Amino acid sequence: MNLVNRLLQTALPLTPKFIVRFFAKRYVAGNTLEDAVATVRRLMAQGCCATIDVLGEAVRNPELAAQAVDAYREVLQVITEQQLNANISVKPTQMGLGISEELALANLRQVVGEAANRGIFVCIDMEDATTTDATFRIHAALRQDFQNVGVVLQSRLRRTLADARRLAQEGINVRLCKGIYLEPRRIAYEEPEIIRWAFVHALEVLFAGKGYVAIATHDEWLIEQSLALADKMGIPANRFEFQMLLGVDPALRRILVGSGHKLRVYVPFGSHWYPYSVRRLRENPNIIRAGLEAFLRRRLDA
Repeated sequence: MNLVNRLLQTALPLTPKFIVRFFAKRYVAGNTLEDAVATVRRLMAQGCCATIDVLGEAVRNPELAAQAVDAYREVLQVITEQQLNANISVKPTQMGLGISEELALANLRQVVGEAANRGIFVCIDMEDATTTDATFRIHAALRQDFQNVGVVLQSRLRRTLADARRLAQEGINVRLCKGIYLEPRRIAYEEPEIIRWAFVHALEVLFAGKGYVAIATHDEWLIEQSLALADKMGIPANRFEFQMLLGVDPALRRILVGSGHKLRVYVPFGSHWYPYSVRRLRENPNIIRAGLEAFLRRRLDA
């Protein structure tokens, strides 16, 4: 990473929210469910499907966790009524994991149960490493009663290959991503190339199993490696899909869809956009840099 990008990353926590919002708005559908629906419809017209995320995390109040449950119930109802090609993603800490594992499980049972009744899949998001074991326990408990629920693996974590072997044997629906949370070196890889190869190794293990795999990356090298691996192992197209974030590399998205690959776009919405946006911008400071350069060009040309 170059010096300019490092400086931009360091400055993010000190940046006023209105400035962060200006650069991050491409990542978020808007504040309302109506905004998310409009975004999903645009994506559907482009040949994509979606996963809808109600923004929010690190809830410490049971009432706020209950409000998140209600928000997801509304999303599920709208997906059904408007026949959207979409599923949902849910963060355990939004469901109350920071209060207790039991509360998060109880709240997620409501969401996953409602989704099961409507035939909609639910992905349990993976957050920072302090929540990994609890998230796997919650997912395993939900799987005892529901089949419409999957979980996420992050290739930057050193434990992921072992987790992939276990989930592959169980035929679990897994979203595989690099991971965005900055973790201590003792539990996570730091070098980008190592994280890349860890992704490929985990994907090979998942492909060798019985479950469905969501390949969540914007890294074109990884996409090519994934396609080559699927071809080498004889993995049919109905065993995997690609996933990308809203606002990231729409040109690559069009290439994949145009090549006949299933592609799902992560569509977050809601008023709790700030923590999500900071992580996205920290991951890709080039967005801030490009925005600043465009702004300066306009000022110089004025």
